[in-house]
Amino acid sequence: MASISEFQGRFMAGTRPRPAIRPSFFHPGISKISFHGFQSSNIKATSDQTEACNTTFTLPLLSISEVAEKLTAFHKKGTRNQKYKAMYSSLIGGVTTDPAAMVLPVDDHMVHRGHGVFDTAAIVNGHLYELDQHLDRFLKSASAAKIRAPFDRSTIRQILIQTVSISKCTNGSLRYWLSAGPGDFQLSPKSCLDPVLYTIVIELDSLPLNTGCTVITSSIPFKSQRFATMKSVNYLPNVLNKMEAEEREAFAGIWVDELGFVMEGPSMNVGFVSKDNEFVMPSFGKILSGCTAHRVLGLVEGLVEEGRIKGVRVGDVSVKEGKESREMMLVGSGVLVKSVLKWDDKIIGDGKEGPIAKALYDLVVKDMKSGPPSVRIPVSY
Repeated sequence: MASISEFQGRFMAGTRPRPAIRPSFFHPGISKISFHGFQSSNIKATSDQTEACNTTFTLPLLSISEVAEKLTAFHKKGTRNQKYKAMYSSLIGGVTTDPAAMVLPVDDHMVHRGHGVFDTAAIVNGHLYELDQHLDRFLKSASAAKIRAPFDRSTIRQILIQTVSISKCTNGSLRYWLSAGPGDFQLSPKSCLDPVLYTIVIELDSLPLNTGCTVITSSIPFKSQRFATMKSVNYLPNVLNKMEAEEREAFAGIWVDELGFVMEGPSMNVGFVSKDNEFVMPSFGKILSGCTAHRVLGLVEGLVEEGRIKGVRVGDVSVKEGKESREMMLVGSGVLVKSVLKWDDKIIGDGKEGPIAKALYDLVVKDMKSGPPSVRIPVSY
């Protein structure tokens, strides 16, 4: 494991020579900056600018050790609301358990161009849930984004498992990213030396609960098919979807296509129990192929055998059909299975958590804790 001081050395040792770049806030005609209304430069400030910049101060020039101290102090303030247990970076070639050292270069193309993909896997009782399914989707997304993986699939898989092992985390979330890498601030990644794999382990106290929620129809434009089916870091539409919902005191927004068919939520798929007692999900052709959604489609067959559900259908679901359904639910790794009680102004079913949603939630939790080896990978600590 690398400490933050070791990370400093590795960053310094791994830095390639770069052309001298003039900081963007230095104008060729400016000899100095006083931050007092820019009065010492040859740029004239307006009265509003002068009033807004009436504090005189000098920006400190920090050494890498001083930066490390600042990052450590920031973390100790307790401003982060999640517990980061370990991070791996192929740029460094190792793992750190110091949250202050869990950083990446600002010229990484994933940061300033969104040229990166990501995925996740739950950690439950010392096992990684659906790691292989998520990893397959991760590499498919990387190929679609034209990002070459720095390692083969087997090596990446071992890195993910070993990072969890080092973290000592037995319940939480594993998240990982593949970036075009650092190199410059251009559009093209051709100057980037190598793609970079980042992995982080987050400790969580409990699994999500199946508590009922309200959703709205999102007004945020949906991504085109090519980008919606790729799990890239370009999640601005998803963020705005979630924020719009929160502004209206709802949990999430539901995207609807131009033909009036249900698509998905900001980070989850949608499922319904129709008036004919079928379990229905929108087709995956124009949306992200959710790993949890596919697992639920397999688990729901048990409810069909028990006679609790008439059948299973994946296809077009109109808004009218969705709002008139017996049950509606959100399905995804971040929510598992979450009942929807109200969509816009329409109460779903009887306005209570539905029995099928509850049964599916219980089946997913059981699968996470005692499912077959195909979905549960043990971690050696």
